[in-house]
Amino acid sequence: MATTVRRAVLTLPTAPLGPENPLPALRAPEGVHVLDERSRQGLPRDMARQIGYGPLRSLLPVRIRDGYGRERAQRDHDAIVIENAHLRVTVLPGLGGRIHSLVHLPTGRELLYRNPVFQPAHFALNGAWFSGGVEWNIGATGHGALACAPLHAALVPGPDGATMVRLWEWERLRETPFQVDLWLPEDSEFLYVGVRVRNPHERPVPVYWWSNIAVPEDAGTRVLAPADEAWHFGYERALRRVPVPEWEGVDRTYPLRGTYPADFFYEVQDTDRPWIAALDADGRGLVQSSTGRLRGRKLFVWGAGDGGRRWQEWLTEPGTGGYAEIQAGLARTQLEHVRLDGGAEFSWLEAYGYLSADAPTVHGSDWGAARAAAGTALETALPRERLDAAYEAWRGRADTEPGERLATGSGWGALEVLRAGFKLPGTPFEEATLGEEQGPWLELWRSGVFPRPKRAAPPGPSLVAPHWRDMLETAPADPLTEYHLGVAQWHAGDIAQAVRSWERGLAPAPSRWPLLRCLAAADALAGDHDRAADRYAEAFANLADESGGGGSGVGAGGRPAAESALGREAMTALLAAGRPSGARAVWDRLGPARREEGRFRLLAARLLAAEGHVAAARRVFEEGLELADLREGEETLAEVWATLTDRPLPPAYDFRMRPPTPSP
Repeated sequence: MATTVRRAVLTLPTAPLGPENPLPALRAPEGVHVLDERSRQGLPRDMARQIGYGPLRSLLPVRIRDGYGRERAQRDHDAIVIENAHLRVTVLPGLGGRIHSLVHLPTGRELLYRNPVFQPAHFALNGAWFSGGVEWNIGATGHGALACAPLHAALVPGPDGATMVRLWEWERLRETPFQVDLWLPEDSEFLYVGVRVRNPHERPVPVYWWSNIAVPEDAGTRVLAPADEAWHFGYERALRRVPVPEWEGVDRTYPLRGTYPADFFYEVQDTDRPWIAALDADGRGLVQSSTGRLRGRKLFVWGAGDGGRRWQEWLTEPGTGGYAEIQAGLARTQLEHVRLDGGAEFSWLEAYGYLSADAPTVHGSDWGAARAAAGTALETALPRERLDAAYEAWRGRADTEPGERLATGSGWGALEVLRAGFKLPGTPFEEATLGEEQGPWLELWRSGVFPRPKRAAPPGPSLVAPHWRDMLETAPADPLTEYHLGVAQWHAGDIAQAVRSWERGLAPAPSRWPLLRCLAAADALAGDHDRAADRYAEAFANLADESGGGGSGVGAGGRPAAESALGREAMTALLAAGRPSGARAVWDRLGPARREEGRFRLLAARLLAAEGHVAAARRVFEEGLELADLREGEETLAEVWATLTDRPLPPAYDFRMRPPTPSP
């Protein structure tokens, strides 16, 4: 059977993504994946160096995606299906290029955990993420900011005459273009995935890449990799070397045998072939292997505890089985970033397919024999030399220009290529993809003037790279230019100059709330919580006045997202400053729809408690409360509940991902 590629439509119960948060993400990402300083002692030198290399100052220029809810309805998603006699691959180009399904046709077996719904949750660096399938994480530690974003997609001739599907985009956190080529040769039992990350700049950039594979979490599933040790990282943020497979009396290669969510980064030796497999009780399942550049391998488990089980339910629909994640990355751990020199690139080839190994050996007590059995089965099914040869063949086609377009990504790559004249064969970022968000920046580059908006709306996305900051500094000063300049200066670490830019723009600004909000964030960073609360209160009042008065401030299209985002920040700041009356004033001006959002219901409970109405605050929980954007590792629900009652935390609110902190 010849390999075929076709367009398709995948219909899923879907929670809409909703609008982006219009407020610039001035704060650094939450520290779920930040290492406790005490754990740095005694680490291998290269690991310690890469853990300290290239941390994000902020998420800028990326915006937060937190406008989704939890009400799902049937919706169509564009899909691309690649198929031969052995495998059927379903790809979602509009959702980060996710491989949604990988079916082994001779057995009819789904090799991945396939989520039956699309339900965003706050796991990505910028918020919205969904579980299941194979995702491509690039940028910085964590689930990538493109998890729910469209990628460019097109057909490309493969080395053997079979058609490849190329996915590509401009990664904005590090300003690095990348491509993912999905190649299924005519008689291949393995899907090949060729990946290339390029640095078109003269300066080095920190690079992060992990291919994240969700696999079914059955009781008999065992994860195997060529390692006798692993680095354990839990949500208590400690990194320690542990033996594989058994640690603290438990065989951790079975995902359900631990209690709490945790990462196990396998210590794969440079001389060993890198691979990882998840095999069921019969010794069958998915194997992933790669060429040597992609050296890291990891197992993530949710654990069998209450918090992990609750998260599993949260990410899908009732009755769906759970999953674990097997992953492959550029470094030994996901706490590291790897230096990519100017003008250089990283590239490698991955292989995904069905594996059958001797079950009694795979599940035996002799770990060396178990992993050897899986490794031998892989070498029989896909010899290492064949994979290396396939990489060389694919690499010869990596620069081939795409043919028929299947999907369109963002216009940000086109803007940067147009500005700098980058030559990126194989991944065209065409001027035709420029859109409304890029328009003002294109005009700034061409004319030296940042244009005034054509309609009343919150400010558009800010760009923060040094070349854009330089252009803003020389552009004619007006409130919007000062706003964007301050955001770029903030990202560069020049907080004082950012504050001066925002203050200069404030007096003549027809709409004051965007600048006031930025100044409030600066006050909070400086520890001046009273002034931050004052400015947040003034910012929200200004936004509410503009909206209610029908003036020149926030148009109908931008008002709900702005009101929601600024209202949350304002109430939180006012409560932190011990000013419940100010928080009540914000609440009173919220629209009815905003008050029903989970974050505002939680803030209402905190406000009631601050006003002395503890029983009323507790009733908010008792009546039912859902935080659609509950963040990975966030313990807010447990913390607020503990201030209201001594009763145990209800199971519906138990998302705790780490052991209780011992009492002093």
